[in-house]
Amino acid sequence: MKYLIICAIALVSCVGNGNRKNEASKRIDEDTLNATLNNVPEQNRSHCFFRTEGTDQQDTITVKLTVNADKVEGEMNWIPKEKDSRKGVLDGTISGDEITAVWRYMQEGMEDSIKVAFKLSPEQLTQKPLKVNTTTGLQETDDAADYTLIYTPVGCND
Repeated sequence: MKYLIICAIALVSCVGNGNRKNEASKRIDEDTLNATLNNVPEQNRSHCFFRTEGTDQQDTITVKLTVNADKVEGEMNWIPKEKDSRKGVLDGTISGDEITAVWRYMQEGMEDSIKVAFKLSPEQLTQKPLKVNTTTGLQETDDAADYTLIYTPVGCND
């Protein structure tokens, strides 16, 4: 009788631990599925995008981003036809799919920077547009605007 009770307790303990392991595995699988369904960008990988603008689509912008946990680094180059380009680096953070970064660039031999805001998904990169601050005369991100500038993904040249 004593042996039977000990076996029953051992059996219940084993079954209980198995359920906890299955529940933990199920939670991990659900988290992975939710991340996939929500199009969370892959970590530690470069994401490259291209955009054209202007009356004849003659101006180009390229963006290369590397996401590592909540940190984002990269390059952004604005190359308009027959104007001085802005080429520089991006340094920022990502929360969910929204990126806030500072773009430090060179233009006409001068260094400058501007805060930029992006939304990243596997299918595209979108950006809040820039506007001119009438007080300072400088460009800044239009925080009240939606993400309306659309970039198309392209292969990265690593």
